[in-house]
Amino acid sequence: MMTCRTGVVVSLGRQWTGAQEMTVDVPDTGHVRALAYPQLVGDVRPGDTVVLNTTALDRGLGTGGYALVVSATTTAPPRRTPGPGHLVKARYTPLQAMVLGVDEQDSPHHDTLRDADDLHAMPVVVADLHSALPAIVAGARHQAQLDGRLLTIAYVMTDGGALPAWFSRTVATLRETGWLDTCITVGQAFGGDHDAVTLHSGLLAAHHVTGADLTIVTQGPGNLGTGTRWGFSGVATGEAVNATTTLRGRPVASLRISGADPRERHRGISHHSTTAYGRVALTPADVVVPHLAPAAHLFDTPHAAADLDTLVTTQARALADAPPHHTLVTVDTTPELADALTRTPAALSTMGRGLHEDPAAFLATAAAGVHAARLAAHRRDHP
Repeated sequence: MMTCRTGVVVSLGRQWTGAQEMTVDVPDTGHVRALAYPQLVGDVRPGDTVVLNTTALDRGLGTGGYALVVSATTTAPPRRTPGPGHLVKARYTPLQAMVLGVDEQDSPHHDTLRDADDLHAMPVVVADLHSALPAIVAGARHQAQLDGRLLTIAYVMTDGGALPAWFSRTVATLRETGWLDTCITVGQAFGGDHDAVTLHSGLLAAHHVTGADLTIVTQGPGNLGTGTRWGFSGVATGEAVNATTTLRGRPVASLRISGADPRERHRGISHHSTTAYGRVALTPADVVVPHLAPAAHLFDTPHAAADLDTLVTTQARALADAPPHHTLVTVDTTPELADALTRTPAALSTMGRGLHEDPAAFLATAAAGVHAARLAAHRRDHP
């Protein structure tokens, strides 16, 4: 059931590409923080009466603390002449949106993608959480700088979390600062620089349309989990490995690792990673195992890094020993790599913890970026 309330916009707050924060006065509730997507509901101004979807907010779920603007009753909704494109995203919901798909007939890229079937060994880093994105980019850029190279990096956002890419301040910041070259939204997700029907066509667009040297695949903000073996949105990471292999790309599996999560199933390598890569992925990937000891200065004690190294190495071994027999690739998390993480333009935060609260989480994903950049360099040198 959807819960809606009506209120009056008191003031506008931060805005970024595709999104506008505001404070709304709701009767019997007081001031509520809300978020609007102007491309869906038009430009909202102080004094406007707005209808808010408060379903997740009322339950204290992970919407970033926002009510979401469904409509602004004193602002004319965007009335545009229908343009090209017939891909409907968020289908059959009241806010379904029609976009031009990079892979559809009206797209200028249709001829390029019509028979495209090969990623030509492009490395594809697969990660569970959206919070991995800036760390992977930081690791890839760090390695590229060491190699004296430039990297074109694409992000393919799947629909396991937020559907609008506009919700992500991380994507907006990485795009605005030039750390990320393009965002492609696939499945029911929308609002990227390009939209695509499937993960497969999104990956092909990253390679053939944007010329990406490497691509990162993860869900949008808002991981969903139920505390059960199979009821979590990160299951899709295993499917992303399969899609990459099907298209003859080079899958790089980023591990979800934590040294601070109080839940036993997420200590060391999360069961999300072991289940998705060990049970869902049917083809082998490069599983990047970070060697954490070189970055021990980020941990509470040097022993904490060493102990976590031992645990992670033991857990990772199972991913190599059983089908599909992934290849374990150890990457040193050097002090220089740790320093690169402190310079990301987008804030590092996962499950409410930053770099100094849970360094292993970000070092692990940055290590995957390092390995992918090395693969991209080798691919350039040996086409």
